[in-house]
Amino acid sequence: MAKRLSQNLNSDFIAAANRLGGKHARHKIVAYVESYDDVFFWSNLLRPLETEQFYFEVMLPSRTSLCKGKKIAMANNLGNRLGASMIACVDADYDFLMQGATETSRQVCRNPYVFHTYVYAIENFQCYAPALHNVCVMATLNDRRIFDFEDFLAKYSEIIWPLFVWSIWAYRYGRHTTFSMLDFYHIVVIDKLNYYHPEQTLDAMRHRVNAKISRLQKQFPQGRSTYKPLRDELLALGLTPATTYLYMRGHDLFDGIVSPMLTGVCEALRREREREIRKLAGHAVQMQNELAAYQHAVSPVEEMLRKHTGYTSSPPYLRVQDDVRHFLEGLSTPKPSADSDTTSQTIPTRQ
Repeated sequence: MAKRLSQNLNSDFIAAANRLGGKHARHKIVAYVESYDDVFFWSNLLRPLETEQFYFEVMLPSRTSLCKGKKIAMANNLGNRLGASMIACVDADYDFLMQGATETSRQVCRNPYVFHTYVYAIENFQCYAPALHNVCVMATLNDRRIFDFEDFLAKYSEIIWPLFVWSIWAYRYGRHTTFSMLDFYHIVVIDKLNYYHPEQTLDAMRHRVNAKISRLQKQFPQGRSTYKPLRDELLALGLTPATTYLYMRGHDLFDGIVSPMLTGVCEALRREREREIRKLAGHAVQMQNELAAYQHAVSPVEEMLRKHTGYTSSPPYLRVQDDVRHFLEGLSTPKPSADSDTTSQTIPTRQ
């Protein structure tokens, strides 16, 4: 019986349950997400948008298995189950940039009950450049700026932008087996970074990117007529060369670029603070006590990178919130029929 009930759980069922609470009770909107990590992110995003009429409950789509992922969040036998009282909240991946070229992309871009991150994934938000200095402060309790994350990631993004367009081109035109996301990552990964002379790393990156672009131009001559229109389309979608890093594969950015970069900076800041303690301590016991207290107070860099919320002022994040706000405004608009249920009305597709 429980299994049959869960199979029939849909937006209309939630709407009916909401009506049982009375005419003036707040209506619950179930928001399905992809994984455990997504629960906090989407709860944090949705909670400020709740109104006197509507509130959200964020959950994984399956209560009978441990299955996770975008397809589970949007499918999982959901079919037509999504609606005004049941939505899906997912990572955009490349699906937003594919603009309907695949079935999943069509769902992500056109289904009014599917909300996505715009950037590739939650990890990209966590790597939002203007927030990275504060992440270092959280991890080291040292506020000195020894590296300009914003300037570096903007220059890095501008260098990889032309190759990133080729990456999207490969997926749009079915050439991703020849030039995959992993191939892209192997070229744009940062192996070594001199924090005092980052231009050395950027120059080497520029050389690798230009060499790969030259090979792709020879390998795919048909790209001469399709590359520029695609580039212009991506720019029209809101991408900019200086923020390319937000749209590349999230775990590549997090694990291969930003986390190692922050680790190096934080190690330098911790050593600096420990040298300061040793210098100012009046005697050995005080030095040991202060060092122990400091080492107990600092936190792992990766943990702070995952837990901070400094990206909530970023344009893509605010764009997601605007989509949800528009969705809720549509639900609040009275329908012509006085006895109609407002939670069942159709929401216009996002542009």
